[in-house]
Amino acid sequence: MMRKLTWAAMTAVALALSPIVATAQTNSSETYRQLNLFGDVFERVRADYVEAVTDEKLVESAINGMLGALDPHSSYLNPKNYKDMQVQTRGEFGGLGIEVTMESGYVKVVSPIDDTPAYRAGLQPGDLITHLDKESVQGLTLSEAVEKMRGRVNSDIVLTVRRQGRDPFDVTLTRAVIKIQSVRSRLEGDVGYLRITSFSEQTVQNLDAAYKKLQRDAGEGKLKGIVLDLRNNPGGLLDQAVKVSDMFLDKGEIVSTRSRRAEDAQRFNAKSGESAEKTPVVVLINGGSASASEIVAGALQDHRRGIVMGTRSFGKGSVQTIIPLGQHGAIRLTTAHYYTPSGRSIQAKGIEPDIEVEQLRVEAVSEAQRRREENLRGALQNPNRPDERRPAPERSDPNQPEEKKAEGDQKPPVDYQLIRAIDFLRGLALYNPRFN
Repeated sequence: MMRKLTWAAMTAVALALSPIVATAQTNSSETYRQLNLFGDVFERVRADYVEAVTDEKLVESAINGMLGALDPHSSYLNPKNYKDMQVQTRGEFGGLGIEVTMESGYVKVVSPIDDTPAYRAGLQPGDLITHLDKESVQGLTLSEAVEKMRGRVNSDIVLTVRRQGRDPFDVTLTRAVIKIQSVRSRLEGDVGYLRITSFSEQTVQNLDAAYKKLQRDAGEGKLKGIVLDLRNNPGGLLDQAVKVSDMFLDKGEIVSTRSRRAEDAQRFNAKSGESAEKTPVVVLINGGSASASEIVAGALQDHRRGIVMGTRSFGKGSVQTIIPLGQHGAIRLTTAHYYTPSGRSIQAKGIEPDIEVEQLRVEAVSEAQRRREENLRGALQNPNRPDERRPAPERSDPNQPEEKKAEGDQKPPVDYQLIRAIDFLRGLALYNPRFN
């Protein structure tokens, strides 16, 4: 029994820990000794800490610490954050429009979301946010940092950003209601362009509608191919990644997941009869393409269904499961690795493009400098080669100039990767009579 621990506190701890402890270990004496140690520390903090702290805060902090020590993607969602997460996956939420993780105590930008305050302010994948309204983020959990970035719509927040190649600088953002238009499309002559910004609940429905509109706009049999742009797409829902892949595949495995127990393994397979099974495809990826984006790119690459072009992806090959805890919120727990159809894990490795194409425009954070999954503190190793870890990317010239934002009469920067993808599809159609 935990000495000095109140029954209320013991109940709170038990409710928080029982879903994990009950499945992870038997009721051994060692388990009770460890919980007794936790109870001793808990009571000492309650009694002797310089300021009074609520039991709720201590238990929540303990859970955050336990999950945060496992890997960069496991975390605790208190009731408010859990509700916010459910709203976000439906494609509309309040905030800055930025996908983040933690790295070395700072908030790291994985990707800004198109047409949001963060995107318009010029935040880039790889940026480190060191201060929020002049207060350091060190010591905060990811959930606490995200909570501070959220707030009343039309209110301002000042982010202090550290970017390779320049001194730290401040960016003032105005919070807004973020409505994610997860699919964008347009015709580039006789080639269709489909951009997926994230994988939310409506992604595959919107993608199918956009693809059929491109076919109509191009004219019967005139569409020479599709550029599927997954650059800076931070991922999202697994089932949407499977359905998007299925649109372009007529058979075979799309992705498999493997966890600690062999019986929990899952395989997701394509079905024939989808709308884009025969259309030539080029998939664009870069260092901001993560998770669900990598599932799609890996599936099409392994089946030789499309050419993957761009630069190496982020390398997040783990699956997180949301486990509700009743009125206490939920935990986001890493429960499995996912594998591409050929059986490769991209954890901490990423998807290597078939044709590597760097973006020619000058970027403040180049692909060589951009940090990926394997550079995150506590990142899981690749299960295919558990001893193989990539070193952190070397720093290049610190005097590298900053990319200028396009505004006013300035011309937007040339998207060289997109140009190469379109040229490839037109060349394919030229040498394949079937598409003439």
